[in-house]
Amino acid sequence: MFTRWRKPTGRLLTSAGKNRFCLHNFSLLRMSTNPNNPKRQFPLEHTRNIGISAHIDAGKTTLTERILFYTGMIHKIGEVHDGAATTDWMEQEKERGITITSAAVTASWKQLPTEGVYKMFEGINHRVNIIDTPGHVDFTAEVERSLRVLDGVILVYCGVAGVQPQSETVWRQATKYKVPRMAFVNKMDRTGANFDRVVQDIRSKLGARACPILIPIGAEDQLSGQIDVVGMQAIVYSDNDKLGSTYVCQALTPEQRVVAEEAYEYLKDSLCDVDEELGNMFLEEKPITVQDVKAALRRATLGNKIVPVVGGSAFKNKGVQGLMDAVVDYLPSPLDIDAAVGQDPDDENIKLEAIASDHEKFVSLAFKLWSDKFVGKLVFFRVYSGSVSKGDVVYNPRTRKRERIGRLIQIQAAQHTDIETCYAGDIAAIVGIKDVRTGDTLCNEDREIILEPPTFPEPVISMSVEPNTKGDQEKMAIALSRLSDEDPTFIVRTDEETGQTIIAGMGELHLEIICDRLKREFKVDVTSGKPQIAYRETITKAAEYVSGKLVKQSGGRGQYGHCVIHLRPNEKGKGFTYENKIVGGTIPKEYHKACFEGIEESLHNGVVAGYPVVDVHVELVDGSYHEVDSNENAFKMAGIFAMKEAMRKCGPQLLEPIMAVEVTTPEDYQGDIMGDLNKRRGKINGMESRDNAALLRADVPLAEMFGYATAIRTVSQGRANYSMTPSHFDPVPNNIVEQVVEQRGGKAARS
Repeated sequence: MFTRWRKPTGRLLTSAGKNRFCLHNFSLLRMSTNPNNPKRQFPLEHTRNIGISAHIDAGKTTLTERILFYTGMIHKIGEVHDGAATTDWMEQEKERGITITSAAVTASWKQLPTEGVYKMFEGINHRVNIIDTPGHVDFTAEVERSLRVLDGVILVYCGVAGVQPQSETVWRQATKYKVPRMAFVNKMDRTGANFDRVVQDIRSKLGARACPILIPIGAEDQLSGQIDVVGMQAIVYSDNDKLGSTYVCQALTPEQRVVAEEAYEYLKDSLCDVDEELGNMFLEEKPITVQDVKAALRRATLGNKIVPVVGGSAFKNKGVQGLMDAVVDYLPSPLDIDAAVGQDPDDENIKLEAIASDHEKFVSLAFKLWSDKFVGKLVFFRVYSGSVSKGDVVYNPRTRKRERIGRLIQIQAAQHTDIETCYAGDIAAIVGIKDVRTGDTLCNEDREIILEPPTFPEPVISMSVEPNTKGDQEKMAIALSRLSDEDPTFIVRTDEETGQTIIAGMGELHLEIICDRLKREFKVDVTSGKPQIAYRETITKAAEYVSGKLVKQSGGRGQYGHCVIHLRPNEKGKGFTYENKIVGGTIPKEYHKACFEGIEESLHNGVVAGYPVVDVHVELVDGSYHEVDSNENAFKMAGIFAMKEAMRKCGPQLLEPIMAVEVTTPEDYQGDIMGDLNKRRGKINGMESRDNAALLRADVPLAEMFGYATAIRTVSQGRANYSMTPSHFDPVPNNIVEQVVEQRGGKAARS
């Protein structure tokens, strides 16, 4: 365990089973007990960094707009359907009514005193940094990198649809980064909204201990306010021209009191189960006060043991103020979460911490890049330790380079405000840094540390793009390079056989937006080819002592390289791993790297249809060399030959991306839709009834989902809808493999 009395003085080796790792040993020189710089406007304990995430069309952006309005950051509410929402600032977002890129905004919130209601931070102004994230599966990378740097998240659920596929994906992402979360059941004004059903959905589908704390009063057109479960009061919003800004707290009716008491007992019992302090009070039969319950709920939320649930309707301006009070009460400040852990750039076994304090040395993580037409390249970053000011020099451990900060900008969606200094816990943007990638650590040069970068899924779809004029060739290359810098799930490559530029991403909409941005932002008109599936290849069995040899002699100095490898399947999802087992100098050390480079290069084109190879483990075990004719290029070619030969012997297999598809349809069309999914090689995983609708879940190959939006409208007369998210890769049936190889020209299969 790390002490908060810190000054690095040396290193202490500690044994941990077979693995040995280093932790810094700190002398007990007392650090200031106050982590805040006197110049900062909001202390760390009164700062909240939160995200708003959900399935598409659950109301995230509408909720963010209401938060900005009630906090006084904007004075007019903009609606998503009008293209006027603050955080949907891109032209493509305004036109389509969806969020495409995550947008950062900053607000301040003060809990107002309410008679008879205890609030943990009453009257104290808090800074709330908010990132509104996309809900569409094609832009899941935006959610991933946002959750990596946030301290808490509000997960929004539709009061009618409940937990949807992308809701589950976001939940898993939050779990991966151990982000405390709250749930907001939105759209309680819609026909068919059912708060209790959504809460049960969260418990059953996500395995969460969901505890309602603000229960909607009424539903559909009768929605009028919320029941405060802990405060035992009714919050009733007035429908006037002040857009929900005014509300009154009043006594519960007998029916409301029954609901509140039942929810309070469930909350208290749940807290006693997960919170030791409250559990002991219960066992010792001590009186449990509202203050005790709120403190326990805060501890349980921070520990990811309980998810507080709030119900309301952002569009109808009901429930947002209560939600913000709950954010301040229960979601963490930067001081409440574990210190960010990184590693020494020179030794990954040495673990280092970045403590949330303005007095520590500067450590931050660059989590997003963006090309702005007015200021150039923006680098969004989260400060974990220390502070940084305009004109300071920061260090990038990946590049081992120093760079000077030209400007610091506070981001308010599309609005930029220059600031002088960023402190621990702040999220802002830098102008003036050139050589930086998503996931880079920026730090003080004498405090070298590499923080864990966010991870991103592999692209599942690709297509070719060509400029309409020769003059645009160079402009397109520059534009695609910038866009791939911004988006780690967008890959650009050149097809070696055709010379075409191939772009790959997370879906058809993703690539459509990229082409649209090329035209609007970079003034490059392109012609795009038909979307192609991003297949993968792997192996099904092992092969040992497979030899690859290059021998050329044509007068003068020749070429000689020879290596021997073992190849075996790796764990699913583990990717490519490599082990050098050369002993006795059978291959000189200076050629080891060349062998590895050849092996790695061969993975770009498999032997079935020329697609990238995944999930294999290679061991370099033997070889031979010639004192005169051997060189690096010869051993690189030997590595390629050995891998190609080994893959042919290991039962090569073509893999295709499988999508998790969820269809909601009137029961009348259930049979027709199931039949259509079966025709598409779909595997039905489950069915359930919900009111007068049927919910179908299936795994379907992405290759069969092109044009499905039109097909489902035809089958259901426009009454069904669907959503899909990437699930996994599965082997392609043999008859389909032949088609894929034929489309690739059949060359890769014979190589």
